[in-house]
Amino acid sequence: MKRTIYLKFLIAYVLFAVFGFIAVGTVISNMTMEHCRRARAESLYSEATQIANTYATDLYNSDTTISRVQTQLIDLSRYMQATIWIINPSGRLVIDSSRVLDENTEVVVDGFDPTVTGGTYYTVGDFFGTFPEEELSVFAPITANYKVRAYVVIHTPMSAIKTEANELLNISYLLLIILFLLSAIILIFFTELVYIPLRKVTTATEQYAAGNMDYKFTLESDDEIGYLGAAVSYMAGEIARSEEDQRKFIANVSHDFRSPLTSIRGYLQAMIDGTIPPEMHEHYLQVVLNETDRLTKLTNGLLTLNNIGSGMMLEKAEFDINKVIRDTAATFEGTCRSKMIAIELVLTDEQMIVLADMGKIQQVLYNLMDNAIKFSHNDSVIKIETTEKKNKIFVSVKDSGIGIPKEDQKMVFERFYKSDLSRGKDKKGTGLGLSIVKEIIKAHGENINVISTVGVGTEFVFSLPKAKVMDEDIV
Repeated sequence: MKRTIYLKFLIAYVLFAVFGFIAVGTVISNMTMEHCRRARAESLYSEATQIANTYATDLYNSDTTISRVQTQLIDLSRYMQATIWIINPSGRLVIDSSRVLDENTEVVVDGFDPTVTGGTYYTVGDFFGTFPEEELSVFAPITANYKVRAYVVIHTPMSAIKTEANELLNISYLLLIILFLLSAIILIFFTELVYIPLRKVTTATEQYAAGNMDYKFTLESDDEIGYLGAAVSYMAGEIARSEEDQRKFIANVSHDFRSPLTSIRGYLQAMIDGTIPPEMHEHYLQVVLNETDRLTKLTNGLLTLNNIGSGMMLEKAEFDINKVIRDTAATFEGTCRSKMIAIELVLTDEQMIVLADMGKIQQVLYNLMDNAIKFSHNDSVIKIETTEKKNKIFVSVKDSGIGIPKEDQKMVFERFYKSDLSRGKDKKGTGLGLSIVKEIIKAHGENINVISTVGVGTEFVFSLPKAKVMDEDIV
């Protein structure tokens, strides 16, 4: 997330505030004014209609006098804060609540036209030039004997309505200010809780992308952003560890290739320049052959690890793991005889059918048995056992050899790793056997564990999925 995004957000917030105040000052102002005018007109029209149907009708029906009606209208006008007129269709003023009309002087509103309101019941203006400022004037007809005899007209200054509208508008401004203050508080919280942590995460990812895996950052948060920060930090750690493993891998490969190549070159050069006499050539050629065998094993091991690591497809099929164990053990008969080592098979049932890649599992068994024989003492026993638990078949390869120190057990499956105790016993090993075993078992979605005690022996136990045919046979 770039810093400009946050600036754009702030600019948008400011523009929103500006346009908000402009909207309140224009659109909302006009709407408020129109609302107040209509509300006031409706209220005055209701009063005018009531006056027309009571006092004014009585006046034209000769049930009361002008003076009595004027007194009543004066009281009403004070209460309503408006001027009440009774005016006849010709424009002659009959009663004015704001003054007492002289009976001998006729007051006429020039140009009076009751249809000026159009389709409404009120009009806004100076009322045919009568008032110096704008007035809201409401009309209500006075009827007698089914004929319009006059009109009740109530005037109220527009300035009073504008004052009322401004008071409502001030409330709108106050609410708008409160709204923006609350928005600013939300913006502050957003900055502290979201933007700043995200900036830290972004900066960290930029540093990691640039190769600076030592860059450290922390987020003191238990929410999703904190989880994201922890995930990024963990990712960087894993990348750093992977790079370190890669450096170690290259160093180990270089070392393991350099040693036999140096020996081969040295012996061949010595034979060519006569340092090694001809009668010794056969012996040293055998040494060279052994070194090339070691290079071949190392190369094959690396290719196997690479194929497994790149997601090589497994050719899974149902097969008898007991038979594969017997066949693999038989290949070590000569080696076991020379070291006087016995292989004891403790296999559950005659057949134990599993679903796996038989070739790969055979390679696992070969590597585990080869290790067991390699690190066992002469005249000892290697025990291979199969057991069944629920939907799994467990295979155990146990020797009574030198054992693995506790601090080394968690590293025995790493590439090229050899414990100090094993170095004297395994001079030709590549350190890849157990790594291959681990990757093959992992590719099957299963686990392998090691249990070892120094001077007592080592046991490797791995699991395989039991074939469904095993359950069908039981049924």
